[in-house]
Amino acid sequence: MNEPNTVPVQVTYMELRESATPPIQRCGVERIALERLSLDEYLTLYRSVGAPLRWDQRLQMAESELRELLGGGSLSIYVLRNLQGHALGFCEFDLSAFPEIELKNFGLIPGAQGRGLGAWLLAVAIHEIWQSSPTRIWLHTDTWDHPAAVRVYERAGFRVYDVRDEAPGIL
Repeated sequence: MNEPNTVPVQVTYMELRESATPPIQRCGVERIALERLSLDEYLTLYRSVGAPLRWDQRLQMAESELRELLGGGSLSIYVLRNLQGHALGFCEFDLSAFPEIELKNFGLIPGAQGRGLGAWLLAVAIHEIWQSSPTRIWLHTDTWDHPAAVRVYERAGFRVYDVRDEAPGIL
């Protein structure tokens, strides 16, 4: 039997090369804003969203490196919050290779899923980040991600450009 961390993961690479449709207005109480999160706020949200999906990339970074990344200018993080100000999810873009932008992390806490909030967060964040005139926004998702991930990204305008089997450690 293969150990879980040695079993290849199917990775789907997707890209968006033109502006997506502007997001629809929502009547709910939730709000989305571009935020600068402290290290503790970021890690709490990252764990809340990512733990069920085995996210660990940011957890493996040295604290000083992650703190520097969060304090620098290469990330744009859009946070979805409820009326009480509790974070429900986030959409994180890496601008370090601009004019190409990587959608690095995106997701909702489990309790916020299934209400259309993820699609709305993604649409708003993409619309906002597209105002910086990138040549493309790209991402990768894998078989450990949410089962609806590829469909959500396709509805947001992303198209698959590659699918590969990769070792989990290189994601």
